[in-house]
Amino acid sequence: MKVSSTTNTSSTISSFILLGFPCSREGQLLLFGLFSVLYLLTLMGNGSIICAVRWDQRLHTPMYILLANFSFLEIWYVTSTVPNMLANFLSDTKVISFSGCFLQFYFFFSLGSTECFFLAIMAFDRYLAICRPLHYPTIMTGRLCARLVVSCWVLGFFWFLIPIIIISQMSFCGSRIIDHFLCDPGPLLALTCKKAPVVELVFSTLSPLPLIIPFLFIMGSYTLVLRAVLKVPSTAGRRKAFSTCGSHLAVVSLFYGSVMVMYGSPTSEHEAGTQKIVTLFYSVVTPLLNPVIYSLRNKDMKHALKKLLGI
Repeated sequence: MKVSSTTNTSSTISSFILLGFPCSREGQLLLFGLFSVLYLLTLMGNGSIICAVRWDQRLHTPMYILLANFSFLEIWYVTSTVPNMLANFLSDTKVISFSGCFLQFYFFFSLGSTECFFLAIMAFDRYLAICRPLHYPTIMTGRLCARLVVSCWVLGFFWFLIPIIIISQMSFCGSRIIDHFLCDPGPLLALTCKKAPVVELVFSTLSPLPLIIPFLFIMGSYTLVLRAVLKVPSTAGRRKAFSTCGSHLAVVSLFYGSVMVMYGSPTSEHEAGTQKIVTLFYSVVTPLLNPVIYSLRNKDMKHALKKLLGI
């Protein structure tokens, strides 16, 4: 791998170097094959859920419409990182352009924030279905569902726009080397020529909010759901209520468990290896597992997928 260590500033810098996973050429090819398979499986899994919801009339309900949008989001979330990672495995220079780096930074964080908002409205949908079943059809209408979906995308893509633009205007010095497989804020801010406490404060303030606010909303929703379920007299009724929430809770646990390790405390430092492993988990592994989790625990989805695949 050819890595330049010449000093640059923002007036001359045109690219960064993403180290990714340094290893032998054979190791790089092995990783290329592994992540290519994971990427294709992720596209197929989430794409299958989208098609199943689209073509099965029984799944044209708010819960499944939200799930289809969530799967669409997962496809773009994994696409914001993996194709560039695959290209780097085959590259000798590991170079990403300055604009490409910040575009990846923006889309990765925006899609991640959008995912948090989607998990929150999916929890809200489950709360209405279990705690207010008689009012559910009149509250969670198609119009409200569409508005919630649009709000998630808009909020997610506007949240980090200004901070990332500000960071992109800062001066960068040093070797241009980012010891990561994507343009992450920690390694990027470490390459700035001088500390910018105001920018760091703004970013460290804004970063946790799309995590914390939806997470508190999710926890509040499921607290109310738990109270309602425990009042159900029959064991079968409680089991059915829990099963409708189990998939969503599993996805929330996978995503938030790993993301909060990294970004719950934005200014904290982590070992480069730990950063890569944790980031891989929530950006690559979680989107791969989500279709499996939702399809295995949902009879209607399993039936629709079997029908789609002609099984």
